Amino acid sequence: MSISKIHARQIFDSRGNPTVEVDLYTEKGCFRAAVPSGASTGIHEANELRDGGKDYLGKGVLTAVDNVNNVLGPALIKAAIAADQQKDIDEFLINLDGTPNKSKYGANAILGISLAAAKAGAAHKGIPLYSHFRDLSGRTSQKYKMPVPCFNVINGGDHAGNKLAMQEFMILPTGAESFAEAMRIGSEVYHTLKSVIKAKYGQDAVNVGDEGGFAPNIQDNTEGLELLRLAIESAGYTGKVEIGMDCAASEFYRDGKYDLDFKNPNSDKSQYKDMDEMITLYQDFVSKYPVVSIEDPFDQDDWEAWTKLTATVGDKIQIVGDDLLVTNPERIATGIEKKACNALLLKVNQIGTITESIKAANDSFAQGWGVMVSHRSGETEDSTIADLVVGLGTGQIKTGAPCRSERLAKYNQLLRIEEELGDDCEYAGKNFR
Repeated sequence: MSISKIHARQIFDSRGNPTVEVDLYTEKGCFRAAVPSGASTGIHEANELRDGGKDYLGKGVLTAVDNVNNVLGPALIKAAIAADQQKDIDEFLINLDGTPNKSKYGANAILGISLAAAKAGAAHKGIPLYSHFRDLSGRTSQKYKMPVPCFNVINGGDHAGNKLAMQEFMILPTGAESFAEAMRIGSEVYHTLKSVIKAKYGQDAVNVGDEGGFAPNIQDNTEGLELLRLAIESAGYTGKVEIGMDCAASEFYRDGKYDLDFKNPNSDKSQYKDMDEMITLYQDFVSKYPVVSIEDPFDQDDWEAWTKLTATVGDKIQIVGDDLLVTNPERIATGIEKKACNALLLKVNQIGTITESIKAANDSFAQGWGVMVSHRSGETEDSTIADLVVGLGTGQIKTGAPCRSERLAKYNQLLRIEEELGDDCEYAGKNFR
């Protein structure tokens, strides 16, 4: 079960930027993993190593690739750790790097090996990847839980070239009976939304953003919610489809306030909103629309605002920490202490290994928090997170609109898993938290 070879290369993500791909070899074959990349990244995330310089406008990853091929890979092979010993592999790589944020060799280099090792481990045990993740996480042998897909159908923020400040407007088909039905409902609402937007704003308004959602040139966030309400109603799914948002508020945090016109270089500072005005805005969203989840409503270090909002509406809806927590057990511990949110957004590349990602999820579960497994805006065809969300049983995943192959790779893998599991799984539905 030893690892015989590890080879990395530079490939391209869905935005046309370079990223790391790793092939890990054992006697069972070659196991390949590709690393995603974010756009609106939290300052506390593990370090994504980029080359700088002129090539690829500084975004090359050949240094990280070289670190896999000439440092991390050879050292791991020499250590002779079995391919199915995920925790030992990850801890070895973490210790070899030796920095708090994996900045010496790059979290993208380390994660590529960690993901490939997970696939090798599953193959060596002769079980599906989702079963291997369940074993690693210590989940029980109860029925597998198929997640509610949180489709990002309107893109704004740093994911789109429109005026919209808030980054994602999502639909959650919580009233479906199965994951397959949730996909059908999501697809129907998505295409109905396209018709609604086209009728209201014209043909050019149905261009899509980085995650496959539409990017109409609107600025009012309430207008985005109203478009979703109309699409859900027109498709005939009122009550069966709820709404989620990712505000990515760190992107429009300015001098202690929030600029909802941040894409305008001449935005009016007198219109910036303070903490209490933002809380009132979110309360308004929740009272008027079927909003059940709000992610990153405040800046990643605006702890007071997070705690106040969670105390205000946290009994009704899910408040999700992404930039706030960055899948980091230390940040999660602070979030727990301050009662700053009630859910974790789990992104494997924010922390850099499968082992640390699983710990982040387990620490969150222990508090009764929700856990939403997530893609990044710069994605690849690698579908590992589909297996991860089933293995962890988190009940919710966001991986873009039902559009663009790098997004559908995850949704399609979930369809295969549900088919394979049959009666041994159940759809999370309204109980996604």
